[in-house]
Amino acid sequence: MKHTSLFATLVLLFALATGAVHADDSVININSADAVTLTSLEGIGYSKAEAIVAYREANGSFKTPEDLAKVKGIGKRTVEKNAERITVK
Repeated sequence: MKHTSLFATLVLLFALATGAVHADDSVININSADAVTLTSLEGIGYSKAEAIVAYREANGSFKTPEDLAKVKGIGKRTVEKNAERITVK
């Protein structure tokens, strides 16, 4: 029984360690990214990602990363949390 819990603990620790290594921290161009790519941003689920794409199609390209807060359901805090990962190239 002790070997099983030790093994489970080791598997959990390995999963946590490798998960941190594979975290997505790439920069995303919010003017060209598709909905799936946008979901990698913190606080952006698929419905918000679709709203970003729809807003962009209706209003044109974002001029600054802060313009993302103009999309319904996305606040300044979400933009701030993702500031390092958002670009408007």
